[in-house]
Amino acid sequence: QVQLVESGGGVVQAGGSLRLSCAASGTIFNVNVMGWFRQAPGKQRELVVNKNIGGSTFYADSVKGRFTISRDSAKSTTNLEMNDLKPEDTAVYYCRMIVSGRQYWGRGTQVTVSS
Repeated sequence: QVQLVESGGGVVQAGGSLRLSCAASGTIFNVNVMGWFRQAPGKQRELVVNKNIGGSTFYADSVKGRFTISRDSAKSTTNLEMNDLKPEDTAVYYCRMIVSGRQYWGRGTQVTVSS
């Protein structure tokens, strides 16, 4: 089993920055994919960024150029650097990993961007 715990959410003014982290624990032998999703009130969960380990990275158009995903393989952690935040970025952000072909989700961290 793999457990994911997000941290780093909070309240920030428009134009500000936040850094989210997702720490993985448990039986982690082969991380295939790391990524972040978000869900705003009344909306469906949407993909923010998806990183195939050893392959390509896909960013949603709405965050391209502002958000950056990174990985610390030694700590089994993925980070999401978010810059130039906008009110429409307000959502609960969820970390997702695919490990040895199985999908795991964190419980989410709230990001609120005030105008």
